[in-house]
Amino acid sequence: MAKEKKAFPLRLDPDLHRALEQWAADEFRSVNGHIEFLLREALGKAGRLKRPVKEDE
Repeated sequence: MAKEKKAFPLRLDPDLHRALEQWAADEFRSVNGHIEFLLREALGKAGRLKRPVKEDE
């Protein structure tokens, strides 16, 4: 079953949003998906995000 996602408003500087929009398009992601990807990557590098345990391990 897919996890439920938390929705919340995010205000961004227009120039920052344009840069994210282009970067997301370059990576074939939506802006929302790319922001989530970047946050997961940063949290993982900082050791602040627990890795999910796989059922088959």
